[in-house]
Amino acid sequence: MELLTDRLQIRPIEPSDAAALFSYRSDAGTNKYQGWIPKSLDDVKAFIDKTSDKINVPGTWYQFVIQYPQAQHMLIGDIGIHFHEEDISQVEIGCTLSIAYQKKGIATEALKSIIEFLFTDLKKQKIYASLDPRNTDSVNLVSRLGFRKEAHFKDQLFLNGEWVDDVIYVLSGKDWKR
Repeated sequence: MELLTDRLQIRPIEPSDAAALFSYRSDAGTNKYQGWIPKSLDDVKAFIDKTSDKINVPGTWYQFVIQYPQAQHMLIGDIGIHFHEEDISQVEIGCTLSIAYQKKGIATEALKSIIEFLFTDLKKQKIYASLDPRNTDSVNLVSRLGFRKEAHFKDQLFLNGEWVDDVIYVLSGKDWKR
């Protein structure tokens, strides 16, 4: 299964994506606000191995990659979807985009496609994103997509050697506008 947008190809992650994923996921600038920064190619291979190979399975994460045909189909990012075990009508999403491709509308384009797929094809009712509030680019991104802030937890997560806040943004299917 793959999703196509005007500029992007979004497809399931494959073991052969490990080196490309490591290239941008190991970059401190790309992952400044994320908890998982791989230290080796083996870390990425383990990450891919533990990702579900079937979509919409309760209690699993499913990973898409973002390819950019204008750059020889180079892998430039990924989108993870967490399918909740307790409430299958809700999912969590997360997006990582190589720093070289940020601020070009690519994340917006990719996420719009994923959101439409989740609401229309998989019939999900709610999508939420968990963000570090200092990550203003991501906060602005989800706000532009129609997500609303629902919770702010102080010193909630211990990431990269420090306690950080966690802000939850939610988008409901009824509020989604194409």
